[in-house]
Amino acid sequence: MRNTTSRGRIHLGNKVRSAVFPVAGRGTRFLPATKASPKEMLPIVDKPLIQYAVEEAVDAGATKLIFVTGSSKRAIEDHFDTDPELEQALADGGKDELLRSIKGIVPKGVSCIYIRQGEPLGLGHAVLCARAAVGDEPFFVHLADDLIAGEPPCLTQMAAEFDRHGSSVVAVETVPHEDTSSYGIVAIDDTTRITEIVEKPAPENAPSDSAVVGRYLLVPEVFEKLETTSRGAGGEIQLTDAIADLLEESPVYAYSFGGERFDCGSKLGYLKATVAYGLSHPDIGEALRAHLRGLIDT
Repeated sequence: MRNTTSRGRIHLGNKVRSAVFPVAGRGTRFLPATKASPKEMLPIVDKPLIQYAVEEAVDAGATKLIFVTGSSKRAIEDHFDTDPELEQALADGGKDELLRSIKGIVPKGVSCIYIRQGEPLGLGHAVLCARAAVGDEPFFVHLADDLIAGEPPCLTQMAAEFDRHGSSVVAVETVPHEDTSSYGIVAIDDTTRITEIVEKPAPENAPSDSAVVGRYLLVPEVFEKLETTSRGAGGEIQLTDAIADLLEESPVYAYSFGGERFDCGSKLGYLKATVAYGLSHPDIGEALRAHLRGLIDT
């Protein structure tokens, strides 16, 4: 299958091979827990947030994982590296299941690339830092602190949507109207094509209650827009502003994904995710359920 954008660039086969993970943020809402450990390494039961993100991207077909990092993010690189001493200790101890769990963190055929974001200039700038690694092809952007429990996973759903349109896709969900100033907000037509996107509008100025959340599938033309995007909300280079410029030349579609989103960038959202994933965990789910019932009954 051959797809072209409005400017004529051809994207062959629709296979999305690259996933960009902007992970340079400081995670100040979780201090002091994130003073020495990245927020993306906060665990949901027995896996850090960033591992859930990587698993979702790999499930969707990504084979090139691009982490845009900061100076305090070495733990992420270490997590996806091999640890021969630990592997040998687990093997010697007969802990085969645990050994499989750490050896399979990065599947064969999948590579990890780490790029330092020198200045904290916003999400748009972080994505732009990945331009050389992504190349001239469509790519995912995955924000790890937006944890989405879906079947199939959210990026897999979006890849199928990209196959239908051959154009950029962003994940959206309806938010309370009073919360629009915390999100990029879109207006869409009856084909789900985005007609307007505004970064963090006040409720009285919001074009709708449909908010962009942490999943994007973008065509490479967005890099050209990021190169010329001025600093916007918060004095940062906003990905939303680059997408707004892209709308003038290339369709971008809003996708209402199937699944439940947990905002793990907030303490309450993180706790909700921990409980939800704990209840579905095969080893501890029933015991946790019984414990929570006991708390409610007392």
